[in-house]
Amino acid sequence: MQSKAISLYDDGEHRCLMFTDLVKGDGIQSNQFLILSRKQSAIIDPGGDLTFAALSIEIEKHVPVANLDYIFASHQDPDIISAMGKWMMKTRAKVVCSRLWARFLPHLIPEYLRLQLEMDSESRMMPLPDEGRVIHLQASDIAVLPAHFLHSVGNFQFYDTKSGILFSGDMGASMTEEVGAPVRNFEQHIPLMEGFHRRYMTGNRACRLWAGMVRKLKPKKIVPQHGSHFEGENIEKFLTWIEHLECGLDLLTEQSYRVPDGLR
Repeated sequence: MQSKAISLYDDGEHRCLMFTDLVKGDGIQSNQFLILSRKQSAIIDPGGDLTFAALSIEIEKHVPVANLDYIFASHQDPDIISAMGKWMMKTRAKVVCSRLWARFLPHLIPEYLRLQLEMDSESRMMPLPDEGRVIHLQASDIAVLPAHFLHSVGNFQFYDTKSGILFSGDMGASMTEEVGAPVRNFEQHIPLMEGFHRRYMTGNRACRLWAGMVRKLKPKKIVPQHGSHFEGENIEKFLTWIEHLECGLDLLTEQSYRVPDGLR
């Protein structure tokens, strides 16, 4: 059985791999990521029970799961980190997440797993302040970037300085069958992501501030958690599109908060 990993970057000592087709059943397509940095390793947004077994098998082809150093969680959603208890049981990894969610994520760990862990799960958390931080790997630095309200109140993205890849979570997400490949035609790609961004991104102000931050980084790739990723000129096209998008609070009217019909 050949690896399902898609190589996003590989210079011999630092690698970034993407998995795109591990979700089975009724779950929404999502991408999971593995970073191998000499003898250190990390996974980004590994998901829940729909991906845990398959992702574990794929990771083992590259590094022992037990040796994972970090689990990066951009936010608290089920498709991001709901299998946290299993990952904590199978690995020694620290869970990197917003301090806003560090107190809530232990609720994902069933009591029987807590007993097997024989430890306080909070000691395995690395809660981050709103401004984020830099985490040093052996062959690269991971800048944990603030992306709050895009779409979670405590939201982070992960910029790998060696590869120039911004792992952008739900920002840039799309529902497309061309997963694993970069966006080819940006204008044709807009309908595949527009509805999601209008509903899940909190407002245009956050989008504009985020786009300004990303431009300073000059990433080589922007890789979301769902769908296709952006390279080349499509990076700037996406940043221009998102910074002008009205979404979330911008779209609310009195009709958004009316009592449902049929009240007796």
